[in-house]
Amino acid sequence: MNQNQISDCYLESLKVFESKPNIRLLEVTLDNNFNAFELKKIGGGLLVQSPDNFNIDMDHCKVVSKLKPNKEQMEDMLFAWRVAKYVKSNAIVFCKNNQTLGIGAGQMSRVDSTKIASIKAHNANLDLTNSVVASDAFFPFRDGIDVLAAAGAKCVIQPGGSLRDEEVVSAADELGLVMLFTGYRHFRH
Repeated sequence: MNQNQISDCYLESLKVFESKPNIRLLEVTLDNNFNAFELKKIGGGLLVQSPDNFNIDMDHCKVVSKLKPNKEQMEDMLFAWRVAKYVKSNAIVFCKNNQTLGIGAGQMSRVDSTKIASIKAHNANLDLTNSVVASDAFFPFRDGIDVLAAAGAKCVIQPGGSLRDEEVVSAADELGLVMLFTGYRHFRH
């Protein structure tokens, strides 16, 4: 393909994607520094993403629940968030006292990851009472919040950004949970 053909193909592709309401199209300028990106082979293509080098500043997180976290909860949420960075996507990490208690990962649904993390902790005879949970991405529905609260968690740190954030925050308030939004997600595939 010559440069004009590539340009025409690009413009045609943009028209197709613009008609799709739930598609996010990102344009990335690549230079000669390919080490700035992680490359993953996927069926019929290539996933190009920047490395997850972002460190959150808890002062910039937004407490969205009625309840506010105490110092220990903040420390545990930061620890859980760091652990979640290294877990396959749809990651759920239960932690307490700077210790990982249960991990659920790589599932098609966040609620399944939450259930698996809880089951793993219970199978290891670990108590999830007053634990915190980190989720690498937003909760799309309240069901994951219901599961982690039933397991004993009292705090959740997550990126936020779901169309149902209001429903999820209301569930946290209803269940007596602290919830923080980071505004940033992990993405490990």
